[in-house]
Amino acid sequence: MQQIQKPKLIPMKKQILMYALLVLCLSVSASSGKQLFNNGWRFRLGDIAEAKNEVFDDGVWRELTLPHDWSIEGRFDKDAPAGNDGGYLPAGIGWYRKTFELPKAIEGRKYQLYFEGIYMNSEVYVNGQRAGGHPYGYSSFFVDITSYVKTGKNTVAVRVDNSQQKNCRWYTGSGIYRNVWLVESELVHIANWGIQVTTPDLHTAVVKTDIENETDEKRTVEVKTEVSGQHQTETIVLEPGERIGVTHTLALSDAKPWSPDTPNLYTARITVTEEGETVDCKEERFGFRTLACSAEKGFLLNGKAVLLNGGCLHHDNGILGAAAYDRAEWRKAELMKQAGFNAVRTSHNIPSEIFLHACDELGLLVIDEAFDGWRDAKNTYDYHTLFDEWWERDIEAMVLRDRNHPSIFCWSIGNEVIERKKIEVVTTARKLAGLCRKLDPTRPVTSALAAWDKDWEIYDPLAEAHDIVGYNYMIHKSEGDHQRVPSRIMMQTESYPNDAWKNFRKVKDHAYIIGDFVWTAVDYIGESGIGRWYYEGDVPGEHYHRPLYPWHAAYCGDIDLTGLRKPISHYRSMLWNDAGDEHLYIAVKEPDGYKGKIQTTQWGTWPTFASWNWEGHEGKPIEVEVYSHYPMVRLYLNDQLIEEKPVAEMKAVFSLAYTPGVLKAEGIRNGETIETQTLRTAGKPVALRLTADRSKLNADGQDLSFIVIEAIDAEGQTVPVADNRLSVSVEGAATLLALGNADIKDEDPYFDSTHRLWKGRALLVVRSNKKSGKASIQVSVGDIGGKDMKQRLSLSFR
Repeated sequence: MQQIQKPKLIPMKKQILMYALLVLCLSVSASSGKQLFNNGWRFRLGDIAEAKNEVFDDGVWRELTLPHDWSIEGRFDKDAPAGNDGGYLPAGIGWYRKTFELPKAIEGRKYQLYFEGIYMNSEVYVNGQRAGGHPYGYSSFFVDITSYVKTGKNTVAVRVDNSQQKNCRWYTGSGIYRNVWLVESELVHIANWGIQVTTPDLHTAVVKTDIENETDEKRTVEVKTEVSGQHQTETIVLEPGERIGVTHTLALSDAKPWSPDTPNLYTARITVTEEGETVDCKEERFGFRTLACSAEKGFLLNGKAVLLNGGCLHHDNGILGAAAYDRAEWRKAELMKQAGFNAVRTSHNIPSEIFLHACDELGLLVIDEAFDGWRDAKNTYDYHTLFDEWWERDIEAMVLRDRNHPSIFCWSIGNEVIERKKIEVVTTARKLAGLCRKLDPTRPVTSALAAWDKDWEIYDPLAEAHDIVGYNYMIHKSEGDHQRVPSRIMMQTESYPNDAWKNFRKVKDHAYIIGDFVWTAVDYIGESGIGRWYYEGDVPGEHYHRPLYPWHAAYCGDIDLTGLRKPISHYRSMLWNDAGDEHLYIAVKEPDGYKGKIQTTQWGTWPTFASWNWEGHEGKPIEVEVYSHYPMVRLYLNDQLIEEKPVAEMKAVFSLAYTPGVLKAEGIRNGETIETQTLRTAGKPVALRLTADRSKLNADGQDLSFIVIEAIDAEGQTVPVADNRLSVSVEGAATLLALGNADIKDEDPYFDSTHRLWKGRALLVVRSNKKSGKASIQVSVGDIGGKDMKQRLSLSFR
């Protein structure tokens, strides 16, 4: 087997430092006029027309700090209009208001509000006047408020309408769920998203900067571009209302390339001066890397072939809902990196900016996807209602905003479009792909094609409109397609988790198939019940057949809602990363009939856990899977050899009678034991263990700590059968943000201070409340070992 290099994991301390520095850089840009605008908002759920007025009294409204998702603050309800798709959570209409001060000298200045995302149908009012808005909930957008603001006190009000149910096929969240910025600039300035950095080779950076003159006078300015000590300057004359692009080419002989293994980043600093005074200054992060694709050589990054081990990813953050807290978005990228992925598809919408920055910093390749569908409806009020009027602006919002991220290797213009059999679909695809190529000629364009019938080959004209053809669950057609269209480059943009081996071999064996993206990388809210297993007596069928309440989330991810890697994650990572750190893993299949006869679903895998606790099953058969890079595996139970087996398809499967104790697997090469892994039967839970991902945090009102709660036995092992009810209190410099587990049938809300363990585990998230000092977290259980049990954890905020 050809060795596939595993992306090198960055040590956790270094990740934390990178995250802190990045957040600091993003909070205030190089131009001091861009400031985070998340604090000091008031919120009210309901439609109140008078709330747009400057003099409206919002004194009784709730105070909050963005980002905010009001849907995740609701309770699960089987009658919620959003239904299965929306995770049985509420939606509706809400209003946000904020007052802010501007200094006396505002004349001759430009003021904008920059919203990274509002779901959805937003309307922005400033001092009672409508200043802008955007219907599509995943696009970032600017609102020019220059003509609406005044010296002194100002009021911004935002109406958010997510009341049109069935506007999406997954959980969207509701509200101003991403960051907001106040942008102040001179009237001569660098245009919004006006910097483009390309790297035609690994030592050359071409930086094009658009300068705008919004005055009624001719202006002469000097534009300077700097990268790592190299710089170029140019003087330009701008007529009133003119926009001019300035291109500088800088060569760095010692530049280090960007890749998933070596995510080296550089900063381009652009300074605009007039008569020696700085009028604007912005910085743009980028990486030196080259892209190429062909059916003969596959996907080449920096001239080297790379196989894409990818995962699809929805935009939510599990128990936090859709709220795109910087730390949560960064953690999502960390989880994928730690699970061995080297690529991600942002299905099916434009992601947050901070997630892309994390992918740049950590080393994940990205398919940046615009939307789920085009003109024909999948749901009653989905993007088809906006397509003709808004597709061009939304494609521009994606490409112009994101084109400098070295992590992004491909633009995606859609997913499984319903009108795929109509001849005009080809024209539509060409228009969308053409706009992507016009705005960014350096990257290929794809979309995810699918067929639920026997007419796959008729999509050849549609496929031809793309540089890379995305196959959703259709890669079994690849060999015939290659014979028919030898030049076609393919990747499986969605695949079933159970097909891990088959899809891995497809990519390994055929250069024209450049990668596989499993559905999905991480469990998510909504699309309720996809990937589940169920027992006799449960509601049968797939998630798309009928409502499945109380299932309210997806279980098809390699990683669950608490961030725990499932056995399928370890298996997939070992397939793709045979040079990595993981070579042997033990997983146990739940015996059929243990809790009931098991039925799996299309996107699911058999319920399998790293557990040797199966009380009541003593003496009955049970299956153990050992994933291994070694050619032979020996399995022992309580030091008695069960069997030695050869490894096939990276696993060995053993059948034995269950007996509590110690299960041990040995990886054997040339008759020698190279590695040993064990599973032990855990005892009764006697205590709790709290493990925080970070113990020192920023006291900025934004930072988060993710705390794993486990029930442990006297030996310190997690008890995988514990389901005790927890109670949480947080005091001091933090507040409780969310509490939950990975059970997608658990109806307890995520905002409450009580929740039960599932498989011995739960997740607690706390948020900085802007105070410096210590935060004390206490978790208590009243029924461990017949007595109350409490565990405390202290975090530091500064």
